[in-house]
Amino acid sequence: MTKRIEPRSGVAFILPAGARLKVIDPEGEQVSDLVAFNRDDIDEVISNGRTFDYLSKIFLTAGDSIYSNRSRVMFDIVEDTVGRHDFLLTPCSADTFRIIYGHEHPHRGCFGNLAAALEPHGIGPDRIPCAFNVFMNVPIDAQTGALRVDPPLSRAGDHLTIEAKMDLIVGLTACSAEQSNNFAFKPIDYEILG
Repeated sequence: MTKRIEPRSGVAFILPAGARLKVIDPEGEQVSDLVAFNRDDIDEVISNGRTFDYLSKIFLTAGDSIYSNRSRVMFDIVEDTVGRHDFLLTPCSADTFRIIYGHEHPHRGCFGNLAAALEPHGIGPDRIPCAFNVFMNVPIDAQTGALRVDPPLSRAGDHLTIEAKMDLIVGLTACSAEQSNNFAFKPIDYEILG
């Protein structure tokens, strides 16, 4: 059954080992921040640094594994219709909107949405790691290393599917940052398969 994450909000749920999570962009050009924790030990968490070390690349797609801070595979990417996602940038927050956009009354962002969704699972804000930003398009200048946030390459119906390699607590958002989503806010759909 397909579930919807409304614009600028987030959810958290259990994804059992062996189950698949399909993250769908129903309208196009919408990012979804994904974080994962070991259900049985929340000190084990998704790690961009370990993943980059072991895969020797920063752009991840089907066939790639995402590792934890303890060097264990948390999930595999098994299907990807877009091919460009970000694992460098942290979830947007009220501070992001204040510092980057100059908002006087900032939205709580993906960080705040993840914190609220993960709280019932005993996960506090300080435990939230750098997210795997599904559909986020962050080109990197080869000479200077400068980052740029461009509109997502995803179109309506594009999706990414992962398979859990351990029992996980997953946090998932419909991203709230203007730059990330080509200055529009849209929903994200997801399905848990198997």
